[in-house]
Amino acid sequence: MANSKRTLFLKRRLRVRNKLRKVNSGRLRLSVHRSNKNLSVQLIDDLAGKTLASASTLEKDLGFVGKSNIEAATKVGSVIAERAKAAGGTEAHFDRGGCRFHGKVKALADAAREGGLKI
Repeated sequence: MANSKRTLFLKRRLRVRNKLRKVNSGRLRLSVHRSNKNLSVQLIDDLAGKTLASASTLEKDLGFVGKSNIEAATKVGSVIAERAKAAGGTEAHFDRGGCRFHGKVKALADAAREGGLKI
């Protein structure tokens, strides 16, 4: 029986989350959500159950509303790194959800690393 794209996406997402749950030793989680039109990222403290920082292409001050390209992903990655430093987070596990690690997701992670966030 053939699996749909959505089913395969959900399987990948659960596989990534289960791996993160096993190795999570109090580190923060950098969670990425990618749609066709926008990209958003959150820095989450799973022990406290709180979001410490977030960034998205929907923010008007970034100037990328409605764009989901590599340039926008790079900008969002650098912004989340700055906000993570301000919130006191320097290390995080990268939760890519069910997305493959290439293109926009990779550009976001690289920009966050360059901004000083240890992933």
